[in-house]
Amino acid sequence: MAEITRRDFGQMIGGAGIGFVGASTFGSFAIAQGAAKVVIVGGGAGGASVAHALKRAEPKLDVTLIEINPQYTTCFFSNLYLGGFRTFNSITHNYDGLKKLGVKVVRDWASDVDTAKRSVKTAGGRAFAYDKLVLSPGIDLKYAGIEGYSKEAAAIMPHAWLPGAQTQLLKSQLEKMKDGGTVVLAPPNNPYRCPPGPYERACMIAHYLKTRKPKSKLVIVDPKKAFSKQPAFTEAFDKYYKGIIELNLSNDIDDFSVVRVDTKAKIVVTKAGKTITADVANIVPNQRAGTIAHQAGCADGDWCPVNLENFSSKKVANVYVLGDATTVPVEMPKSGFTANSQAKVVANDIAAELLKKERFPARYRNTCWSMVAPDDSIKVGGNFVPKDGKWETSGNFVTKAGEDAATHKANFDESLGWYSGITADMFAKADPAAAKKKA
Repeated sequence: MAEITRRDFGQMIGGAGIGFVGASTFGSFAIAQGAAKVVIVGGGAGGASVAHALKRAEPKLDVTLIEINPQYTTCFFSNLYLGGFRTFNSITHNYDGLKKLGVKVVRDWASDVDTAKRSVKTAGGRAFAYDKLVLSPGIDLKYAGIEGYSKEAAAIMPHAWLPGAQTQLLKSQLEKMKDGGTVVLAPPNNPYRCPPGPYERACMIAHYLKTRKPKSKLVIVDPKKAFSKQPAFTEAFDKYYKGIIELNLSNDIDDFSVVRVDTKAKIVVTKAGKTITADVANIVPNQRAGTIAHQAGCADGDWCPVNLENFSSKKVANVYVLGDATTVPVEMPKSGFTANSQAKVVANDIAAELLKKERFPARYRNTCWSMVAPDDSIKVGGNFVPKDGKWETSGNFVTKAGEDAATHKANFDESLGWYSGITADMFAKADPAAAKKKA
């Protein structure tokens, strides 16, 4: 397998803003002890990466990360867990590495922001002052958009789009389902977290059914007319899962948006009038920015507008918003890779603002890998440079139908190395691939 080390990962993200985090990333800073405070809300691909970048670069900087969960389960690669290719532990990570660097990891719920006083309040009754605030709250789900669906209903018809217990619940339901059962997958409408995610999930669920419960089927009811990497995905559906996956894409006549569910009768109903009795129903609602971003006044509608040069909020001073919560031109998807890329630019901008260091031109990068079968992955990606409120894109690529097996295997190997590298970068821990290469 071609493994990617942390150095390789830094090269892969294209030196986004400040490049790969290292001890000398910002040079030698001279700041007074406790003079500058940065508070980060959200410990995922965006927030954890900012914390690591800032604290590794300048140990004296006061960095507080507020995150309610003691561990973080990645949304990326969670589909591989559903397919039986990863353990749950392998996609779950702690904050010990960040704590060792001196990041103050606060396990609490950020409940409000006083932007005038520059203070974040928590459900536990604490308040944290900041000079700069970074919001990386991820998504909230718009349950009310589907009749009969709610947070409580998700305990029966899981969305599994907020990783952790929901992911385990969906896997458990698949395992308990009878052979010959019907699984329904209902993707959300645009925009949403990880555009290729539902279709990788379809492949992973279909692989599980093919190998464990071959009499079963998977029915996709999709509100969209098209989706990311569609030619490569539909090729995989036909090649590996013919007779298992039934794809219902919306068109000018039929709208397959889910409008109603009945958790007792286990019925899913679409706007087109298609009614399906589901043994397992994976209902993924439409989405919006996490609640704290709305409470901070950063949102305009569902999402948060930002300045592309540094991901500072367009609505609130001294606040940055990054990751899935943002409104950005459609070319940049909501993904773990882009959140990590944005984090490097945010960290550089904070260093320039608080510590008077050099501000580097912002550059961003994304790659989204999707596993479709054993040793077979497809991908899409490109580079982004902001100009006049839009993206200048370069190096764009996407897997096309008809590519050979060796290319797909190389994509798969690359994705494994990337996962190792990005999680090491997020959580400030040793990268197993790097250690293996040195051995």
